[in-house]
Amino acid sequence: MDTYRTVRQEACGEYEVKRSRFLCYAAPVTTPEEATAFIAAIKQKHWDARHNCSAYILRQGGIKRFSDDGEPQGTAGMPILDVLEKTGVTDVCVVITRYFGGILLGAGGLVRAYSHSATLALEAAEVITMVSCAECSLTCDYTLYGRIPALLAEHDGVEAGTDFTDAVTVRFRLPEDRLDSFRTKLTEYSSGKCKVEVTGTGFYEL
Repeated sequence: MDTYRTVRQEACGEYEVKRSRFLCYAAPVTTPEEATAFIAAIKQKHWDARHNCSAYILRQGGIKRFSDDGEPQGTAGMPILDVLEKTGVTDVCVVITRYFGGILLGAGGLVRAYSHSATLALEAAEVITMVSCAECSLTCDYTLYGRIPALLAEHDGVEAGTDFTDAVTVRFRLPEDRLDSFRTKLTEYSSGKCKVEVTGTGFYEL
């Protein structure tokens, strides 16, 4: 099954250590332009912060970027990127804003703080698994429709819409590796009267 992990939404967490305040942002992104725009927006929002450190990973091209934004080299951007890699997420950008509290954390303390902040950012944004799905439709009569929802559920399918006219047209998506099994079951159930039309493919959270 073709899958990847990302985050559901843009979100923010917060962490404080030795009076330094860390605001922990994460957002789903799909291009370098989206990532840099998100970083720029956080920097503009927190223009008065000493540091806005960041990292992002993209599926397209396997791009990975990070920035220490004035922190000692290797103490901020790389630890954030390391959390993204170890969590196994992609198409994600994390920005950690630090308001310095007057107490130096040291290199080790900074690495721990930025690593923990990145974890909090991902937790706030909710890590999800995206699955490669077939986008499909089928048309059947009303007597056959009653079994379709259960049949979809058996194959991890999700109904996307239903039109009730002279017949019933069901739009749905299901993991591509479940399509053949669904077709076989549907043919058995409908005695060959009902067929699946594949209208596209895409990644969806199921």
